Amino acid sequence: MPRTGRVKKRISLPDPVYGDKLMTRLINRVMQRGKKAIARRHVYQAFEMIKDKTKKDPLEVFHRAVENVKPSMEVRPRRVGGASYQVPIPVKGDRRESLAVRWLILAAQARPNKEYHTFTEKLTAELIDAANNTGGAVKKKEDVHRMAEANRAFAHFRW
Repeated sequence: MPRTGRVKKRISLPDPVYGDKLMTRLINRVMQRGKKAIARRHVYQAFEMIKDKTKKDPLEVFHRAVENVKPSMEVRPRRVGGASYQVPIPVKGDRRESLAVRWLILAAQARPNKEYHTFTEKLTAELIDAANNTGGAVKKKEDVHRMAEANRAFAHFRW
């Protein structure tokens, strides 16, 4: 964070195929080592598989998955008098989406290789599960909420 002024937020262009900015964020988070074409291929193939499996609009399934994974509270460490407390803090809008997309991708990567062989299959399964309020990303959100609820006694340290 700079000492002078605020950081300007970069505005990303909407996705060329679906025309959605959240989709662009997903592709950029899936991307590794600057290989955006490969990331796009993974995401678009996952969306095709979602369309085949659920017979619904894949963009709608994706948005519902992100909505189900967005956290409303998180804990932040705060040092007070030599002790470190986990202080629950509400999450702002942009960070909520970022965390949701990050957790979806991490949960997809963590899926076992026995039943899903490619990342595309893992991402498809995770998006469908998150849209149905199950899966690893939703579990992560619930864990974060549970942690914030458990540390509610330290909420007065927030400033």
